[in-house]
Amino acid sequence: MGALATLALLLSGCAATGEAGGGSGHGGEAGLALPDLGSVTIAGVPGRVWLGLGLVVCALGLAFGVTVVAQLKRLEVHDSMRSVSELIYTTCKAYLVQQGRFLVVLWAFIAAVIVVYYRVLVGFDWGRVAVVIAFSLVGMAGSYSVAWFGIRVNTYANSRTAFASLRGKALPLHRIPLRSGMAIGMVLISLELAIMLVILLFLPGDLAGACFIGFAVGESLGAAALRIAGGIFTKIADIGSDLMKIAFKIKEDDARNPGVIADCTGDNAGDSVGPSADGFETYGVTGVALVTFVLLGVPDPGVQAALLVWIFVVRTVMIAASGISYTVNDLVAQRRYAGAEGMDFEKPLTSLVWLTSAVCIVSTYATTWLVLADGTPGLWWKLATIISCGTLAGALIPELVKVFTSTGSRHTREVVASSKEGGPSLNILSGLVAGNFSAYWLGMTIVALMGGAYLVSELGLDEVMHAPAVFAFGLVAFGFLGMGPVTIAVDSYGPVTDNAQSVYELSGVEDVDGIDEDLRASHGFVPAWERAKQMLEENDGAGNTFKATAKPVLIGTAVVGATTMIFSIIMGLTDGLTTGLENLSLLHPPFLLGLVAGGSVIYWFTGASIQAVTTGAYRAVEFIRTHIRLDGSEKASEEDSRRVVEICTQYAQRGMLTMFLGVFFATLAFAFVEPYFFVGYLISIALFGLYQAIFMANAGGAWDNAKKIVETELHANGTPLHDATVVGDTVGDPFKDTSSVALNPVIKFTTLFGLLAVDLAVQLSGQGRHALVLTLAAVFFLASTYFVHRSFYGMRIQASTETPTPDDEPAELLPQPGTPADDAVPTRV
Repeated sequence: MGALATLALLLSGCAATGEAGGGSGHGGEAGLALPDLGSVTIAGVPGRVWLGLGLVVCALGLAFGVTVVAQLKRLEVHDSMRSVSELIYTTCKAYLVQQGRFLVVLWAFIAAVIVVYYRVLVGFDWGRVAVVIAFSLVGMAGSYSVAWFGIRVNTYANSRTAFASLRGKALPLHRIPLRSGMAIGMVLISLELAIMLVILLFLPGDLAGACFIGFAVGESLGAAALRIAGGIFTKIADIGSDLMKIAFKIKEDDARNPGVIADCTGDNAGDSVGPSADGFETYGVTGVALVTFVLLGVPDPGVQAALLVWIFVVRTVMIAASGISYTVNDLVAQRRYAGAEGMDFEKPLTSLVWLTSAVCIVSTYATTWLVLADGTPGLWWKLATIISCGTLAGALIPELVKVFTSTGSRHTREVVASSKEGGPSLNILSGLVAGNFSAYWLGMTIVALMGGAYLVSELGLDEVMHAPAVFAFGLVAFGFLGMGPVTIAVDSYGPVTDNAQSVYELSGVEDVDGIDEDLRASHGFVPAWERAKQMLEENDGAGNTFKATAKPVLIGTAVVGATTMIFSIIMGLTDGLTTGLENLSLLHPPFLLGLVAGGSVIYWFTGASIQAVTTGAYRAVEFIRTHIRLDGSEKASEEDSRRVVEICTQYAQRGMLTMFLGVFFATLAFAFVEPYFFVGYLISIALFGLYQAIFMANAGGAWDNAKKIVETELHANGTPLHDATVVGDTVGDPFKDTSSVALNPVIKFTTLFGLLAVDLAVQLSGQGRHALVLTLAAVFFLASTYFVHRSFYGMRIQASTETPTPDDEPAELLPQPGTPADDAVPTRV
């Protein structure tokens, strides 16, 4: 808070100005005003009425989610399984409550900066400042609320899926997780769209920019914190639990392992809370980027109004298209697999993705023709084609990801084959190969689809807008998210299937006295024990694959969408693309240096996030190893399980705070160094982040499913081969679920916050305070460097103050007390 006070003091001496940042208007993007949407007519019906119908569709989407929750709660489940899932939910609630308090602190920090900037420097009245603040809170609360909804749905679904497996039929194991995922997807997208429609329909047009920017900053803050912390938490717990399999030769979800409950909580904290908040933010920020472009890059107010109505009508139609596609696919799956004792769980998920993509593309062309056909000739089909490039990417990218991560993938099986003779060493090398190859193919696919969108944008779009290629790239990101409910649904499928397997084991249902007779009398079936466990394992493999498919879609959207937000900064710096364009060149040294600087931050962030996982996992392993009781105990004590959760939470929050502040001050520092340096920096973190994230996510996915092949197909648990794949999976855990996924909100938060930061720097320089700007840049850089330094030296592994007892052996493969004593975050054990 000292830095904030310093900033406030410095800014208090600045005169309020009427204009901010070139062509962006009063207060930058927050000062943008909406055109008259009532001037748009579609099929004889005013555009505002069509947008109002969008609110009806959103209400139906929210109702679908609430209905599914009630249906899941009513599904049959054994008490032993329900008690486990409710324990998981209780620990998830405790984690989210702590994160909520943490978010409020971070929000207060950001809100104070917003007040200082808009009130003191720009000169907004208190009413307008309050709007920005209020919508930043709405955005953060939105990310937080969908995360909460996600864990409630998933913890209902996991125990119901586990119980359904006892009947020995495969179809319910597919339908329950997918239906719960669809509920999350529908609620997430519907809530996001409803908030943006409320801004468009019910708030004064001259407040639109303030509402949208505040909303985007808030949801970006919420997503960044929940995604980073959740990713650290889940992998600390996962690694701590997994290493017990090697050390003590116990099964994956052994109830005696106090780390298993933390692992189940982490499945929700990292694989449900994080993606839900991230998806909410991604959908919203992409929309805000498009709205901002239309207001800045389209000169004609009439065309502005038509494009804005079109964007939100298409978004509404795509929600309906996703719902229809899910319903049709579900009916086909029921008919095809009714009564089947086995199925390829990936097939109906794949068909859902492709069906939704096709329906969304058709719907996009039909809706765009309806809305825009009477306007500029040919505009409707060009824009529809550009969006369809993104929608096609939403189906193609999952297929490419499956090539490298699926249990049927040759790359994944190569990891298994190399592990047979080469052990952990060749296992890890083969996973790195898969990740690197995937980055090439996915990168080329994104280039091809963006290139196609660019070519279409050259067919006359410059007649209605500036920089049509930038708008085209924003529409590609829009298309990525067109099938948003389904993308979120298949992503959420994974944590349910993972937890279902854990709930089955932790419940100890097989050992309940008289369980066979009880199930026959109470539920009318004879349990198929072995078949149930096999299907849960296979379904978990499908969940792993489709969790992997969503990651490149979200990071791809962040990178492509960031292009549009960067354009907003460029518009302000160049007075609407009229001056200073020569600075956007490699011949302008600051721009080139910015391109170089971005990569360094991406690699630091990757290392810092893995360091937080490493240190936290060390502490978790240390505690579990000294407290696990394998003789005379059926399950770990609830106290020990909660202590592991505390360790995970502690390191998740410490790691997240350090990294967030490092990113925050780096953004301020580089924005103050030189505006075009900052533009180069933003481009660089987007590009470096794209490939780093794809590589890490898919390498991790290959390692994860290689382990699953050994467990489900080879039945080689407890062998050296299994140990090798477990080691590979523990390397892949922070790759795929911590570092890679956290880069998405980091890129978007940096770009959004950069809108304010660079505008602030430009105004101070324009007032003749260039020396002050450079001084502040140095101060902010030193602050960023402090947190970069602390992210390692403050998180190093410190020797434990406890000495293991002889009963704790064997532990040769686990970390032993070391000698470093400079860890600034000791933990109680």
